[in-house]
Amino acid sequence: MNYLFLILALIFILFYLPYFLKTYHLLTLKNSDIPSEGSWVKLTEGNIYYRWFTPDDSKDNGEIIVMVHGFSTPSFVWGGLLENLTSQGYKVLVYDHYGRGYSERPKTSYNKDLYVDSLKELMDSQDIAQPVHLVGYSMGGPIVGHFAVSYPDLSKSLTLIAPAGFMIEASGLTGWTTKPLFGDWFWHVFNHRIYGVGRMSETVGSDDPLSINEEEFLANFNNQLLYKGFTESLLSTVRNFNLFNAEEMYSRIGSMKIPTLAIWGKLDGVVPYDGSLLLKKSIPQVTLETIDEGTHDITYRQPTQVGEAMKTFLLTIE
Repeated sequence: MNYLFLILALIFILFYLPYFLKTYHLLTLKNSDIPSEGSWVKLTEGNIYYRWFTPDDSKDNGEIIVMVHGFSTPSFVWGGLLENLTSQGYKVLVYDHYGRGYSERPKTSYNKDLYVDSLKELMDSQDIAQPVHLVGYSMGGPIVGHFAVSYPDLSKSLTLIAPAGFMIEASGLTGWTTKPLFGDWFWHVFNHRIYGVGRMSETVGSDDPLSINEEEFLANFNNQLLYKGFTESLLSTVRNFNLFNAEEMYSRIGSMKIPTLAIWGKLDGVVPYDGSLLLKKSIPQVTLETIDEGTHDITYRQPTQVGEAMKTFLLTIE
């Protein structure tokens, strides 16, 4: 009996030790940790980090763009697009999802309702009552789509950048690796393989002068890993939010006739470009802008091309 107990204890230690080494040093995010350029606003599930970028008063066209980032990389991905948009007179609101960046990490179910409700609450907190231009990158695509279905009167247009929702379930993000207890252990111990920078950022550099270089990307991405709850938010999202099949929602967008732009890289290895064909079937009014050499990181590797496509599209909307 003592021998069996010893064996079990050793097995427990061997499995628990890597988990402990990955988690014991994690910090609790505090108000003092957030950048002074942005702010926290208290919503139902906790504090959300947001930041406004505004044009000169003389250029203000009265239009608002709300930008919704993807699965793991927070709102810094919009950096190369902001001046392009504000110079055209748009006010731009960016924010970090719960669990990411500088937003709090509530212990809750990270499902569709959480993302849609937090976007609506954020807009309410900023007294936004007019229709806005919604921009969704990767997972942000389904989020802004579901939001538009729920709140069509607040949705003036959609821009979907490499949108999730048209792909086969990705290896490593589903199945046995997401099961209770084991999934939590696996995602912490092997986090560098699941959401490591090398996977999320498919290219290491860009000739675009507005791009985010690798050093800046790594610093911004890795900073959010300092705080408790990041990994849990990703795992809960995979468990509770369908990232892989949103065709029904996109078809509803198509029937609603909301002006829609899709921007996609042909070399996207995260959300394959083939999904653009299905998107065009679901949303007949969509304008597709293809970036031939673009991978999944076009938002911050080719921001000039993305920004120009957005500007051209937005000018067509009355």
